[in-house]
Order: sequence, then C-alpha cells, then structure tokens
Amino acid sequence: MKSLVEFIARSLVNDPMEVVVDQKNHGSKVYLHLRVAKEDMGRVIGKGGRVANAIRRLLYVAAAREGKNATLDIDDPR
Repeated sequence: MKSLVEFIARSLVNDPMEVVVDQKNHGSKVYLHLRVAKEDMGRVIGKGGRVANAIRRLLYVAAAREGKNATLDIDDPR
C-alpha cells in the first residue's frame, strides 16, 4: 500500500524526490503519512480536497483486498 501511495504522489508532483511515505501497522490497521514539498501540496490535495480523497479511495480498495483498513494523512511540510 505504501508503494501505491508513493507512485500516485510522485506522478502528481513536480519534485518526486521530496515524496516521503511512512507506514505503521497496528494489527489489521495501516496508517500512512504522506509528505511532499511545500510547493506541491496543492497538487496532492487538489481543489476542495478532491485529489486527496481520490487517493484515499484507491488506498481503501487496495487495503480491503488484503483484508485491512487503511488511513492516509497528508502532513504539512516544514
């Protein structure tokens, strides 16, 4: 699931080297944190959060196929 989020994010941003995805597993739950460059936040979130929600939907489907529950958080760049 981590590789799916990385692939999608790197396809969207101008600086793919700044994409970092951290994954933490707790039983059947998977927590993913996505960080991108400050300039690319708008591309990943999208207008009204549409792109971010689409990424989350794809992640939910991939997790459901493995019998897991996944959550994606997009962290603010520092």
